[in-house]
Amino acid sequence: MFRDEFESRLRPLWLRALAGDEAAYRAALGVIATRLRAYLRRRMQSWPDEMEDLVQETLLALHLQRGTYDPALPVSSWVFAIARHKLIDLWRRRGRHAELHTSFDELDDDALPGSHDSAAPAQRDLAVLLQALPVAQRDAIVLTKVEGLSVAEAAERTGASVSAIKVQVHRGLKKLADLIRKDAP
Repeated sequence: MFRDEFESRLRPLWLRALAGDEAAYRAALGVIATRLRAYLRRRMQSWPDEMEDLVQETLLALHLQRGTYDPALPVSSWVFAIARHKLIDLWRRRGRHAELHTSFDELDDDALPGSHDSAAPAQRDLAVLLQALPVAQRDAIVLTKVEGLSVAEAAERTGASVSAIKVQVHRGLKKLADLIRKDAP
């Protein structure tokens, strides 16, 4: 839609809206939103995910600033001036930190969060530490702290008493803490 067509369609709606016609106000915002999407789509190719947010932000600004509109001027010029200010604000905000953020859509599959087994080093370190424990302590800790069994379930699985499992877990965790402190710089 050319600017003149846009203005001729929008102006009567906007003037009726300013006079209190709610239906005209909703229709004017619909016309404006459609035109803003086309206007912003070309200017926001780097941030397509942000376009709808900026449309809504601009519509809100138009609503809040509707009292500043001068009926002697074209409505479209006023709308686009506000839209340009909102776009420039976005460019300023994003420009400062844009290099720090990449859209998930632009990432390769192997760069997506969770695509690497980030728990593997921690699991390896835990396995090394657990090997330093006596078998009974290691089994009690693995069953209750790693696998998440209750003390009673661990006792049933190992054949040890509930008290023995509690003691083995306590002693094993204490020994692990000592090992970690000893290895810490």
